[in-house]
Amino acid sequence: MKLDLPDVYLIRPEVRQGLSNGQPVVALESAVITHGLPRPANLELALSMEAIVRGQGAIPATIAFIDGKIVIGASESELQRLAGENHPIKINPRNIGIALNSGACGGTTVAATLIAARAVGIKVFATGGIGGVHRGNAFDISADLPALSSNPLVVICAGAKAILDIPATLENLETRGVPVLGFQTDEFPGFYSPGSGFKVDYRIESALEAFKIASAHWRAGCPSAVLVCNPIPAEYGVNQQKIDDAIAQAVESANRKGITGAALSPYLLEELGKITAGKSLQANLVLLKNNALLAAQIARFFAKPGQISF
Repeated sequence: MKLDLPDVYLIRPEVRQGLSNGQPVVALESAVITHGLPRPANLELALSMEAIVRGQGAIPATIAFIDGKIVIGASESELQRLAGENHPIKINPRNIGIALNSGACGGTTVAATLIAARAVGIKVFATGGIGGVHRGNAFDISADLPALSSNPLVVICAGAKAILDIPATLENLETRGVPVLGFQTDEFPGFYSPGSGFKVDYRIESALEAFKIASAHWRAGCPSAVLVCNPIPAEYGVNQQKIDDAIAQAVESANRKGITGAALSPYLLEELGKITAGKSLQANLVLLKNNALLAAQIARFFAKPGQISF
């Protein structure tokens, strides 16, 4: 397949060669670096995830906006720059054109990463948690959900972000035709905890099974992503009731301060870290690395020499 990419894309040589040679490639988002984690944990995590992917014989492709270009496979110096940016832009589908036109630097959300990864032919993407439907406002729906419905990648996550309305998010995914698979679990993960009390569509036991289901899904003409939910290892999880209590406190604080819209999620996550004395942050780091590992294992099954040329 010949890819004629617009000049807004800048594919780094290792990723370009890997895709051309049919090597396994794993997309990684960058909003977790610019907006999701504090310094210096953000850079340490980004480098750790890339090292984990490499350790499984795959090529990491961190996707980010650098000086008005969509960079596929950000270099270490670019990751350092993103991690240290004082005013990075959070890139989502709505502001992609604006960011490109203004020469911006910023981190890509799940939705923006999906769009870019699909454009260059990457089939597997590891993130922490997807966006979804916010608690108390059924109309506040993350752009991640429509992006998942229209970009055919395997997306490995630890569920939806814990601050969200999980049953409403699952209903939305069902409506959009996105299969929700549980990796060695029957439950949709609770992000910081292994379970949420809600069921996944189907349990899988191996990376190979994820590959087979996704391949069949797309061969049938289904356009959506396939969500592979990988629970945080139990020994690193935070008790679900404690998380729910902490979220309730954080939401109450946000309501008192009138924090809404795009500012809400970062505020709630920051408050969670304070309320849980850092336990939520440590769990976040563990699950991100765990997802990178599984993503690389799945990506190996998609390796097909000669599939893509530039």
